[in-house]
Amino acid sequence: MTKVLELFGYSTNSTTYDWEKITTEQQCPYTMGSCFKVRKSSPEIAIGTCCVSHGRNSDPILICPARLLERNQVFSDCMHLMTTHEPGNEVHLVSEVTVPGGSVDYFLVSARDGKVKDFVGIEFQTLDTTGTVWPERQRTLRALGVEPNDGDEHSSKGYGMNWKMTAKTILVQLHHKIQTFENVNRRLVLVVQDRFLDYMEKEFDFNLVKEQPVIGDSMHFHAYGVKSADGIYRLRLERRLSTDASGITSCLGLQANANVEFGQILATLESRLSSQTVLMPL
Repeated sequence: MTKVLELFGYSTNSTTYDWEKITTEQQCPYTMGSCFKVRKSSPEIAIGTCCVSHGRNSDPILICPARLLERNQVFSDCMHLMTTHEPGNEVHLVSEVTVPGGSVDYFLVSARDGKVKDFVGIEFQTLDTTGTVWPERQRTLRALGVEPNDGDEHSSKGYGMNWKMTAKTILVQLHHKIQTFENVNRRLVLVVQDRFLDYMEKEFDFNLVKEQPVIGDSMHFHAYGVKSADGIYRLRLERRLSTDASGITSCLGLQANANVEFGQILATLESRLSSQTVLMPL
């Protein structure tokens, strides 16, 4: 049984897809563009691995953040955090916005007449891998009827899951950014897989993180399960938690120190609003 559970957005449980075409076109169904996970040695070749299994537990592990874009569900699940959003406002999705403390993956924005009325920041985090998933990817292609052309399916090299470093890195990034959102009374959401959140809770101090989320908290965690239905994997929101800047500081034992002018964020967002950023009705 292959350890690569999804390739270019398609479940490897099925041999009915045109895998030759899928691997040739190298398209991501979630970004509607080319897969950005390319080989360092051959950047013209996309790896395409979205979801894998590892170790004794065969449950899926997401390893590509674009996989979280399925159906735009994660954005719909953040709408309630824009507490001053009103019917009639446009909803925009703006990507890669720089704020004091770093860059935020997405901003969900409520706007009217080109003016921002509310917003919520959204960060994605999936598991980073160690080693290389390429030989397993090539073995998967052979199993699906596509002949690999490099012989790498015979390689003994493998991959691992970098749980600790991935968790520590994202918590440090949140620590840098959360004070900014707290200063302007807005929310930041971390979207992760439920298995990853379980690990974070075991390895870090989550005593100040609430199991019952409070909408007024500045920091929210949305954890998604990856469930199989007829061999096809789907995301499902399983847990929501919340805390504030102090809670993130407690996780790491660090001190936050950030100041930001509310107008700076509004000006940045308003300059990025366009017909291309309007999100389809949720």
